[in-house]
Amino acid sequence: MIKIEDIYKTYKMGLTEVHALNGVSIEVEEKEFVAIAGPSGSGKSTLMNIIGCLDTPTSGKYFLDGKDVSRLKEDELSEIRNKKIGFIFQGFNLLPKLTALENVELPLIYLGIRGKERHRLAMEALEGVGLGDRIRHKPSELSGGQQQRVAIARALSTKPAIILADEPTGSLDSKTGAEIMKMLKDLNQSGKTIILITHDTGIASQAARMINIYDGKVLKESGVA
Repeated sequence: MIKIEDIYKTYKMGLTEVHALNGVSIEVEEKEFVAIAGPSGSGKSTLMNIIGCLDTPTSGKYFLDGKDVSRLKEDELSEIRNKKIGFIFQGFNLLPKLTALENVELPLIYLGIRGKERHRLAMEALEGVGLGDRIRHKPSELSGGQQQRVAIARALSTKPAIILADEPTGSLDSKTGAEIMKMLKDLNQSGKTIILITHDTGIASQAARMINIYDGKVLKESGVA
C-alpha cells in the first residue's frame, strides 16, 4: 500500500538548511498497524506530513497503492487526502462553533456529498464511536475523550483505507488514552490500515510494528512486518 524510497526533506530557514529527513525508506502493507516513534525533532512529523500527502519530499519517491504521489500537484494531493486518508490529531482540531454532527460532516461536504446521505454517513460514524446521543453537542460541551471520538468519527466518515493518527492520546489521561488505543486496534481489526505517530514508546509498542526514527533516519524496526 505505502512504499517510501530514499526520502529526503530539506527546509530553508533564512540562510540555514534544515535536513528533516535523510534517506528514509519504509513500507506499510494494507491492514497493518504501524507506529512511527521518535523524540521531538526526529523527523516523524515531517514523515507523517509526507505520508498524509500534506507535504512533498525534496527528493525520493512515495508510492501509494502503486502510484508515485511524491510529485503530484496540490489539487491532486488534496483529492487523495480526502478520499484515502483519515486524520486524527492530538488537539482534536474540531471547530468550536459546530456541533459534533456538523464537525463530522465537514469532510463529506468537501467531497460534494449532499443532504441526507451526508447526514447518514456522519450519524453512522458517530454511532460507531458511541456518540449517537451527543450529536448536537459542541466541543466545549464534551470531555477530551469524547472530542477525540468525534475526531475519529470525522476521520472515518469518508470511509478511508488509511487512518493517520498523530499523538492521538497526547492530550488525554491514561484511562481515556487506553480507550482510544483500543478503538484504533478495533479499527485495525476491521480492516483499516493504521499509522500512529508518537513520541511515547509505550504507546508505540501497542502497534503490531514499530519504526523508530531519529535525526531524520530510521534507526530500527521491531514487531511483525
